[in-house]
Amino acid sequence: MKASVYTQLVEKLHRIDRLNSVAGLMSWDEQVNLPPASGDRRAEQMALLAELQHREAADPVLAEWLGVLEADGGADLDDDQRAVVKEARRDYDRIARLPEAFVVRMAKLESQAYHAWEEAREKSDYALFAPFLQQQLDMAKEEAGYHDLSGPDIYDFHIDNHDPGMTAVTIEPLFTELRTGLVPLVREIVASPIKADPSPLIGLSLDGQKLFLKEVTDWIGFDYTRGRVDVSAHPFCGGDAADTRMTTRFVRSAPLEALYSSIHETGHGLYEQGLPVEHLGTALGRAVGMGVHESQSRMWENQVGRGRSFWRFFEPRFREIFQLGSDKISSDQLFLAANEVKLHPIRVESDEVTYNLHIMLRFELEKRLFDGDLSVDDLPEAWNDLSIELLGLRPENDAEGVLQDVHWSGGAFGYFPSYCLGNMISAQLWDTICEELPDLEQGFEQGDFSRLLSWLREKIHCQGQRQDTVTLVRRVTGEAISPKPLLRYLNDRYLPLYRS
Repeated sequence: MKASVYTQLVEKLHRIDRLNSVAGLMSWDEQVNLPPASGDRRAEQMALLAELQHREAADPVLAEWLGVLEADGGADLDDDQRAVVKEARRDYDRIARLPEAFVVRMAKLESQAYHAWEEAREKSDYALFAPFLQQQLDMAKEEAGYHDLSGPDIYDFHIDNHDPGMTAVTIEPLFTELRTGLVPLVREIVASPIKADPSPLIGLSLDGQKLFLKEVTDWIGFDYTRGRVDVSAHPFCGGDAADTRMTTRFVRSAPLEALYSSIHETGHGLYEQGLPVEHLGTALGRAVGMGVHESQSRMWENQVGRGRSFWRFFEPRFREIFQLGSDKISSDQLFLAANEVKLHPIRVESDEVTYNLHIMLRFELEKRLFDGDLSVDDLPEAWNDLSIELLGLRPENDAEGVLQDVHWSGGAFGYFPSYCLGNMISAQLWDTICEELPDLEQGFEQGDFSRLLSWLREKIHCQGQRQDTVTLVRRVTGEAISPKPLLRYLNDRYLPLYRS
């Protein structure tokens, strides 16, 4: 009996996943192709889709099947089946407690808030977005209330949505230790007389940038037969293993921005494409959590993409496309430009040394918003004050400050810590990879990135969601999540570049 019930459960999960993928494509289209005056129509469409998604995902028959499969502690199920049932139960309990009307309101608000954020960011006018942010915050608290949560548990609920097993209490000491080691490193580098000069790269043709980033992402392993890259206001990766959608953006004053945004999103895309298509919709076919997801994107962007071995292979093609001779910029100058460290108000345009300070800023503000210590109206001032404290600079306007990220428009509270956790995890994984593949970077110099991708496929991608973030990291690296490998990596890479 259990075998037939399990088959029915999986078929149902696949059906739910197909609906989710349609909603994901609609969201991708909204940020890439939607005409500017069509936002209201899309909000209605997303609300209808959310209604259908909720109806399927909260179907009482799921509870019946799960009850049968969980009987006797899951006896007669193998380990993979137990993992599928466990995560299906987690998903069902989270969704079934939400009224359909609430889910519809949430989907409609997400679409409306995105367009409000886009306009507010363009006009650098926080007042246009503040009412929508307040609604998203209220909705986030209301959602947790349906799970009988209150106080600090509300923010932890949303952190757990993105990184199962993590809470604010487990994150805080990691961030504190990282900040203690990071601040003196940032100060020394910023005070160094050695400065990167990316000015010879400003004005690189848009067509050339598109060609180069397409060649790079294709070469390192992104499968364009089941994926694509487009342009959006905020780079992201969506879709799934069967249809992976990435976006980037081009910034004339930051000529390498599109390249590194694309490599970053490719890291996400490679993870998605490494998940088994036949298991989409179940725990065996989806990522562990956003911290591990970010570890993949940050590793490809930074440990690989900003490394000397990467540039030794790709530099000749880069110079060929943009007609850049060594008289305009030497190899050492190009490498330093790719590893420029400077204080910058925008997170996604920041280097990997200062980047984590941006995440700590958002983490602190989110905690205060959920604790009730900070109001939505006072958020811009609090943002600016904390930016001065952590980064030593004040944003010139709302677009450079509180409006720079898209996440809160979608109610993605608790997501930002994943970026910093991802940096820590990437450094830990990198230590393990370099031990197990000692000649890896020599391969990069010859254009061989396949060994790294194969290792990640085996150790991370194909594992799906069999373990939570904490368990997976310990299993692969032998250690708990720690900032020490990240601090060691940043010191080893950047101090030799910025010390005379």
